[in-house]
Amino acid sequence: MHISSPLSDTDLADGLAALHYQSHNGLVLQPNSNRLAYADPEFMFRRETRGIRMQLELLKPDLAQIERGIEHTIVVYGSARFVDLEQAQAQLEAARASGDAQQLALAERSMRNAQRYEQARAFTRIVASESMERDLSERMYICTGGGPGIMEAANRGAHDAGAPNIGLNIELPHEQNGNRFITPDLSFKFHYFALRKMHFMMRAKALVVFPGGFGTMDELFEVLTLVQTNKARPVPVILFGTDFWKRLINFEVLIEEGTISPKDLQLFRYTDDPAEAWALIKEYHATGW
Repeated sequence: MHISSPLSDTDLADGLAALHYQSHNGLVLQPNSNRLAYADPEFMFRRETRGIRMQLELLKPDLAQIERGIEHTIVVYGSARFVDLEQAQAQLEAARASGDAQQLALAERSMRNAQRYEQARAFTRIVASESMERDLSERMYICTGGGPGIMEAANRGAHDAGAPNIGLNIELPHEQNGNRFITPDLSFKFHYFALRKMHFMMRAKALVVFPGGFGTMDELFEVLTLVQTNKARPVPVILFGTDFWKRLINFEVLIEEGTISPKDLQLFRYTDDPAEAWALIKEYHATGW
């Protein structure tokens, strides 16, 4: 093969990503047994090599965080659909100008959700600002799913404070990429949801869950199940937005029906204040992380 100009690192990485996409859509390369095994995408993307790919997804983010000295994280979950106050205000002004009642109702909802975006940003800014004053081994780092919405807000708050922060993104059909506030060398992309969830919990010293959809519910209940069944160490789980969570989930029904124990309600706390959320986490870990 003749190459007219040297390939950059980005060219090579993007090429591999394109081959991965092609392989999963039936566009395979011609077989070539002479390729080195680790440089043969058709071999690496086989069903039989899935275990190797999963091991690599576990290893790469772990090594990167070890090299950075990152041992303690606060994981923030929440909707990918919320925008910041500035964008919501622009939507509201456009809706008012249009005179469209449905558009106005959606813009007003966007404004309400923008308050949650700003609260997530404020919470992580508080955490990051205080953590940056601690010794390296005692710092808390913000970790999110790396996408837009609440995830962006949480990464943004840490970024505002000048603190490194982590994004654990997931490869999706609509090409979701890491938000611009993640520290570049701590922005990771996963193919497997299971491995991504493992990384959320590996260093987590607390989880703060803002209003969200199916993905947020999935992440919340997986964590509660792991702690309830002693498959993960107990950590504070903070449900941010009391009215939202109490309207959405009636945990008392689960007690009444005998599907959980009353003590299981002690696995989480509610709050509506960024400073209180951080205070609850520090109170839980009063003797150290």
